[in-house]
Formats: sequence, C-alpha cells, structure tokens
Amino acid sequence: MLMMVPYRGAGPALTSSLAISTSLSTNPVPNLRVGNTKAFAVTSKARLPALPDLPSLHEAGLTDFDISTWNAIWAPKNTPRDIIAKLNAAVVDAMAISTVRSRLSDLGQDIPPPDQLTSEALGALQRAEVEKWWPVMMEAGIKSE
Repeated sequence: MLMMVPYRGAGPALTSSLAISTSLSTNPVPNLRVGNTKAFAVTSKARLPALPDLPSLHEAGLTDFDISTWNAIWAPKNTPRDIIAKLNAAVVDAMAISTVRSRLSDLGQDIPPPDQLTSEALGALQRAEVEKWWPVMMEAGIKSE
C-alpha cells in the first residue's frame, strides 16, 4: 500500500527516500546514477529518456497508473497577454539552449516539444491534471494547504 507523505521540498523527500523510510521520490536520477538508490520502475506511462533501462509501471501491468511530474512558470491572474507572450518566448528560448536541455535531461526532466511550450498547452495540461486528480483528492479527503 502506498501512502502520500507531503514534504516541504525535494531535499527532505530525498533524505527520507535514502533513509529507506519512503519508497517513492520526486527526483532520484542523480542518486540512481551514482548507485546510492535502487529503482524498480518509473510512475509515468513511458520510460524516462534519462533512465532508458528503467521500465514504467505501465509496462509492468499497472496500465491505469500514471503519475508524472511537470514544471511550469505561472503569472498572476489578469497578467496582460503581451507580458505572458514575452515570458513564454523567454522560456522557449531557454529550452532551446543545449546546456539547459542537457542539465534538465540529467535531472530526469522531459522537455516538451516546442509546440507544447505555450500557455494554451499548459492550460490544457493543468485542466487534464485537475480532472484526473480532483476525484482522487476528494475521495481521500486531501485538502490544499
């Protein structure tokens, strides 16, 4: 049985994971590479490019199991569209820099293709995640803090 244990960041979560008091971690890639951690599967539907030899739980038969992490840059509600466009252009430019891409890949992060690096695509992803996780949160009695 898995139980959600909230942490105040990746550092405390990783410390707990290395102490073998938790079984899942948010970003174990660096520790997997040096051999400090043993992984059995990733929780996304597909294998991670950073860990191509590590199967997904989907491959292991848990076909409805898909927990992926993603990052985004947000702006306050009612931020002018031209400001959003400038921020988005800066992100797209940064994601095109080979050293940025390499560093993110080293950390186990997937970089979406350029056509998915838009505020509209982010909005669609967020709506899909809310639709997916809201019923789970309500059933489990999870409240935001």
